[in-house]
Amino acid sequence: MDTVLTRTGRLSPRDTAPVACSYVNPPLVRASTVLASSLSEWRERAALPPHDKPATNYGRFGTPTTQAFESAIAELEGAHRAICFPSGLAACTVSLLALAPPGSHVLMTDSVYWPVREFAEQTLTQLGCTVEFFTEIDAAGIARRFRPNTAVVYLESPGSLTFEVCDVDQISARCRAAGIRVVMDNTWATPVLFRPLEHGVDVSVQSATKYICGHSDCILGVAACNASAWREVATMATRFGQTASPDDLYQGLRGLRTLGVRMRQHGASAVTLAHWLAARPEVMQVCSPVMERHPGHAAWKRLYDGASGVFSFVLRPMPEPMLARFFDGLEVFGIGLSWGGFESLVVPVPSGDTLAMRLTEGRGQLVRIAAGLEAVDDLVQDLQRGFDAMNDASSFAMAARAA
Repeated sequence: MDTVLTRTGRLSPRDTAPVACSYVNPPLVRASTVLASSLSEWRERAALPPHDKPATNYGRFGTPTTQAFESAIAELEGAHRAICFPSGLAACTVSLLALAPPGSHVLMTDSVYWPVREFAEQTLTQLGCTVEFFTEIDAAGIARRFRPNTAVVYLESPGSLTFEVCDVDQISARCRAAGIRVVMDNTWATPVLFRPLEHGVDVSVQSATKYICGHSDCILGVAACNASAWREVATMATRFGQTASPDDLYQGLRGLRTLGVRMRQHGASAVTLAHWLAARPEVMQVCSPVMERHPGHAAWKRLYDGASGVFSFVLRPMPEPMLARFFDGLEVFGIGLSWGGFESLVVPVPSGDTLAMRLTEGRGQLVRIAAGLEAVDDLVQDLQRGFDAMNDASSFAMAARAA
C-alpha cells in the first residue's frame, strides 16, 4: 500500500497534453473552457452522456488534476471509478439521492454522522423516502428490517462518536442477495485500513478533508463506486453540478503520498491514549474498537488493518466549571471540529445529542478525541495536565464547601 500511495494517480503524457511531462506529481490544472481541435472532435464530445465526459471537455467535468485524483482513489479502493465532491457531506448525500428513489425504504445506522442524519430525516423524507435507523451491528439483525422496497443500507463503520464496528461483509452479502445497495462512510479508516468494495459495499464515501488531505487546509469529498452503482451516482452528481476545486484535489493527491505513514502514527497514538484514558478514574467509558469489550471489536480485528486516530470517551459527571478547567488546561490538544490533520483535537459533544445520550444515559460528558502527529508522550502529559487542572478545581470546591 505504501508503494501504491507514492505512485498512484500519475498521468501519462497523453493524459496531460499539451502539458506532456513525466512529473512525479500531476500538474495542477485550473481551467473552465477547453477548446476542441476540430468540429468533429466537438461533436464527438457533445454526443457523450454527461457522466462520460472526458476531463478535457469543460471545467465542471474536471481537469487532468481531477482525473488524477479520481483514478488514484479508484485504484486504492478497488473501485470501477470514483467521483469527487466539494465536501464529504456532498459525497454522502448525492450517493443517497442517486440510489434511493422516491417511495423507497432506506436503512441507516443510528450512529451516522449527524448532518447525514439530518439530510435523511428532513430531505429524503420530503422526497418520499422512508428512513429507518438501526442500532444493530450484525447482519441478521439488520436483515430482519428489510422491506420489499428497501433500496439502500447506509453504514458508517466505525460509528460516528460511538465507534462500534459493523459486520460489513456479512451485511453486504445479505443486501446483495436481496437486491439492496450498500453505501458506507469509510472516512475513519481510509483505504489504508479498510477497502469496503472488497467486502461487497457498492459505494464507499469519504470526507477527504480528513486523513486523505491530512493538513487541515481544504474541504473535499469522494465516492468510489462499483460498476453497478457508478452510472447512477455520477449522473446525479452531474445533475446537481457537483465538482471540486483543482487546488483542493491537488492537495488531496499530495496528502495521499504520506497517508500510509501518517495513519500508522495516528493509530499508534490513539491506541496508547485509549488504554491510558481507560485507566483514569475520571473516565467512565472509552469508545474505541481497539478496546476488547467495545461492540464490534472482533469484527474490527478481522476486517481492518489497524486503527485510525479518532475515538471518544465519557468523562464522569461534573459541574461545568470543572469541565472547563479540563479543556482550558490543555496546551497541545486544540478544541475544534474536524480531524485527520496533523494536529490533535478534542471536542465536547453537546449533551442533547442522541448518540451522546445513548452512551452516557444523560450522565457525564462525551468527548471526541483525535490523535495528531505530535509525540504521544506529549499528548499523554497534556491530558494529565487537563485532569490535574480539573481535579484541583474539585479539591478547591470540596474545601470551600467544608469551610
